[in-house]
Amino acid sequence: MGKSRADEIEFESQPERGLKLLRLPGSYAICRIEATGPVPTLPLTHKDFWSLTQTADELSLVCLEEHVRDDVRAEPGWCVLKLEGPFAFDETGVLSSVLGPLGEAGVGIFAVSTFDTDYVLVKQDSFARAAQVLRDAGHAVHE
Repeated sequence: MGKSRADEIEFESQPERGLKLLRLPGSYAICRIEATGPVPTLPLTHKDFWSLTQTADELSLVCLEEHVRDDVRAEPGWCVLKLEGPFAFDETGVLSSVLGPLGEAGVGIFAVSTFDTDYVLVKQDSFARAAQVLRDAGHAVHE
C-alpha cells in the first residue's frame, strides 16, 4: 500500500527549546466530587496551586493534601511541576514534549492547563525518575 500525503508530512512534536519546569512545594491530592454535590469550600489562597474543573459527570479538585476533607474521595501523594511559561496558544508540542518522555518511561501523570501555562502532576514516589527522564529529554527541572 502506498504512502498517503499525511504520511509524508512531519509534524513538530516538540518545542525548539528545552523547557524549564519548577516543582511546587507541598504534597497534593487529586479529588473527585459528585457533579451534583456542592463545590467545596476550602481554605485556599492565591499563593496555593489549586484547580477545580466541573463537567456534567464530576467535579475534580487538585489541592494541597492538607485541605482535603475526610468525606472526599481523594488520591494523595502527588507533586506539581509547573512548565515555565507563558506559552502562546499557537505554540505546538509544549505539553507533548513533557508527556511523551514520561509516558515512554511509564511515569503516570495528571495534567492541568491554564491560560498561560501547563502543570504536570506526578506521584511523589516517581518524582526522581520523572525528573531524570525530563532532563534526559533536554528539559531543566528545578526543585
